[in-house]
Amino acid sequence: MAAINSCLLSLNMISGSRSPRKSISIVRPHLHYSSLTRNIPLPGVASISYPEYLESEFSGHGVTFTGVNESCVVHMALENGSIANLMLPSGLITSYKAQMWHGGTMELLHTTVSQGQDGSAVIEGGVSPACSCENDEGLSWSPSSWALHQVKGDPQGSIQVELISRGSDGKIEAKYMVTLQQDVLTSEIRVFNLGISSLRMMGSVLSHLTVSTPEASYAVGLQGSDFFSKPPFLANFSILPPGFGKRNNQASKKYWVEEIFSSWGTKNQNYEETEKELEGEETENYKHLTDEMSKIYKSAPRNFTLIDRGRRNSVVVGRDGFNEVYVLSPGSRHESYGRYSYICVGQVALLQPIIIESQTEWRGKQSLHNPNM
Repeated sequence: MAAINSCLLSLNMISGSRSPRKSISIVRPHLHYSSLTRNIPLPGVASISYPEYLESEFSGHGVTFTGVNESCVVHMALENGSIANLMLPSGLITSYKAQMWHGGTMELLHTTVSQGQDGSAVIEGGVSPACSCENDEGLSWSPSSWALHQVKGDPQGSIQVELISRGSDGKIEAKYMVTLQQDVLTSEIRVFNLGISSLRMMGSVLSHLTVSTPEASYAVGLQGSDFFSKPPFLANFSILPPGFGKRNNQASKKYWVEEIFSSWGTKNQNYEETEKELEGEETENYKHLTDEMSKIYKSAPRNFTLIDRGRRNSVVVGRDGFNEVYVLSPGSRHESYGRYSYICVGQVALLQPIIIESQTEWRGKQSLHNPNM
């Protein structure tokens, strides 16, 4: 199915017709942390809908809320025309339309909606956070859902939406901040270790950036970076073409992500390795992304640029806190401007975990800068 480029997009794409809005009693668990942190009394059962409740508590900052089945879309809009859409409780960013030099806007993210085996909507792509934490005391935790914590800013300057998730034992807390600025969209994860033992964290912020075709796409600025060629890394919202990397006479092997992040509840799919894991150094400063590739760069610069000649567009991808960069190209054997017209980039901790000491905080951030204003 073709990529979707509007507010999660068109509501009738998900359910044929707009579904009745849910009463607050149905989504009460998702409001738990907002109630704790702000001491906001929850509305009475069936008194108002979830989006209406959020609108009443968090309005006035350039955000609006729309119910989509059992989810809620947070719509962030600046006066210069830039917009972003964020889903609750998943934390998935489904759309980022940036202001362009010609006065219009352009969608920078690649998001698809298809029908699952049970008839429900399956949303993939966009920008999604993921992390998994463990310690020597047997703790193993990853945020399964996010609750709205607070909204800051205004449509004249910038808007920040802050989400929160806590472990049931009170030893760990994670926040996810999405900030829309005039020419930048940032996604930041903060993990607070409230326990007495250090934490080992592995995680990512993965972005699917839409392109005309990988054949017209280039990564600029990675020359000299050490890399590992790895089987593709998949989180819950990742897109991957069927048979990615399939070669004749090769035995099937489980996804690398299933082996190291089994607690994430990632997609239960098997793919074949494209090649043995290879370590090397990137020799091209103008890396053509036309072929299938899945690489983790462990000494990449803080910023590099993704150029799409077909759409005459570019995005500067930045990182902070993470030590590794992930790049995946689905290859160019697919239809242009179609389901697999994207490049996946991510700020990740996959090769080596990040250590978070007791009573300390770790921050990791990805920025998508639009230089085309």
